[in-house]
Amino acid sequence: MSIIKVEGLTAAYEGVVVIDDISFEVTRGEVFVILGSSGGGKSTLLKHMIGLYPPAAGRILIDGEDLVAADEGARLRILRKIGVLYQSGALFGSLTLLENILLPLEEFTDLPAEARELVGLMKLHLVGLGGFDRRKPSEISGGMQKRAALARAMALDPHILFLDEPSAGLDPIASAELDQLILRLARTLKITFVIVTHELPSIYAVADRCILLDQRVKKIVATGRPQDLRDNSSDPWVRQFFNREVATP
Repeated sequence: MSIIKVEGLTAAYEGVVVIDDISFEVTRGEVFVILGSSGGGKSTLLKHMIGLYPPAAGRILIDGEDLVAADEGARLRILRKIGVLYQSGALFGSLTLLENILLPLEEFTDLPAEARELVGLMKLHLVGLGGFDRRKPSEISGGMQKRAALARAMALDPHILFLDEPSAGLDPIASAELDQLILRLARTLKITFVIVTHELPSIYAVADRCILLDQRVKKIVATGRPQDLRDNSSDPWVRQFFNREVATP
């Protein structure tokens, strides 16, 4: 069953089309990856899917509700179903990890302080940071910062997590640890992940399915399991992308 439907989406900045009339669905509980070359519209697509930008045309349905057409009340209800991990992590450096996680709970729930703190500690435990609640972001590694930011994105128990380049800036070991965490959360908590990345090892490790955007045509040029697209695509450019091959003149 689909949890996200993108229908006829066109994205444009100041009249310049970046993505032209694309449609796809994300199945509930899957790890879905958005791929493409630099400047191909990956992050643009994600920003439209989380409601930061209105599309030039098309619809984005979250759990059957139209995010684009929703009034303010419905829009807030839809957005409560999602969490976002930005590329930088976007943790507040002056706050502890626990205080960072408590921010959305303080803003969007009526839970008493003791219950909020318990939820925050549970989220940190889920991402392997139990015992680090009093640390500040500067006191932990980059990989741990990404996990803390993921815990904050999960604070309100979202149905969908959007991750923008989650492995950016991480060493191979920290990146692999984050991949395993994503898989564990997806399988145990049945969270749907939508991930923008260009890190091929991570893509092969976590993706159930992916789409590949091509900036030359501003459309989706391939959909499927990354291993299948790497080995079996009839499009030479798609195979080159997944095999990291330089095009021959």
